[in-house]
Amino acid sequence: MSISESPAPVTKGSPSQPGDTSTTRRRPALSPSRAGDFKQCPLLYRFRAVDRLPEAPSRAQVKGTVVHAALETLFGLPAAERVPQKAADLILPSWERILAEAPDLINLVPEEERDTFLDEARSLVTAYYELEDPTRFEAESCEQRVETELADGVLLRGFVDRIDVAPTGEVRVVDYKTGRAPREMSESKALFQMKFYALVLLRTRGIVPAQLRLLYLASGTVLTYAPDEDELLRFERTLSAIWKAILAAGVTGDFRPKPSRLCDWCDHKSLCPSFGGTPPPYPGWPEGPAEDAPGFEEIVE
Repeated sequence: MSISESPAPVTKGSPSQPGDTSTTRRRPALSPSRAGDFKQCPLLYRFRAVDRLPEAPSRAQVKGTVVHAALETLFGLPAAERVPQKAADLILPSWERILAEAPDLINLVPEEERDTFLDEARSLVTAYYELEDPTRFEAESCEQRVETELADGVLLRGFVDRIDVAPTGEVRVVDYKTGRAPREMSESKALFQMKFYALVLLRTRGIVPAQLRLLYLASGTVLTYAPDEDELLRFERTLSAIWKAILAAGVTGDFRPKPSRLCDWCDHKSLCPSFGGTPPPYPGWPEGPAEDAPGFEEIVE
């Protein structure tokens, strides 16, 4: 997972709600999702990180959050108890906990569809056991917030699904994906996210993770990658360049749309000039403390 420097501040595992404009507007930190937004479409970045327009979570996102919550709870149990049936049994309480935090989600999963929804989530945690055996190792942390500020002032922040540390000290970063294995373009996006986390760990722990590991539960696929330090330093310069471009746009408000086939899935298409819409008046760049909560898509992507 997942995240975002977001359409709205939320707690880990919760869907986003509209931001509270009566409080100080917090300046965005840079997360994998927000960096990806700016690369995809600067106006989308503005809508999410500056205007903080609300977005309704999808049923697939909610299911992903339930699965992530169940796997997080699973690793809090003694190793011998982390068996498939126990993981499946964690789905219902995970859903109930999320629903208690955000009752409106019931509209995405009406009562007559609940059993099917939960069975789909159970099938994903069951598929997880085809990729690794959680009874054979201990995770150092799950749903770990990671953060660092680069030398040029770029604040990086994200949430890592799992960090494993071997007895010999090697670090593995693991991310659960509840969809199917990606095509080449989406694979590049997924590796961007993992390199982001690897860079934060390099800057906070002084080590390069030995492995970045993505588990695609729906297709039973594992994608692994071994970064090196020079690569992460080049990636750091890329993030700094993205942030510099964001700040330049933030001064003028010139966040230009970048139409693509992804526009059909954008919640804010009706406000986009490329489709005859008018964005809300630019509120100016937020100057308060950095955003402190992930958004919904940051959690489950």
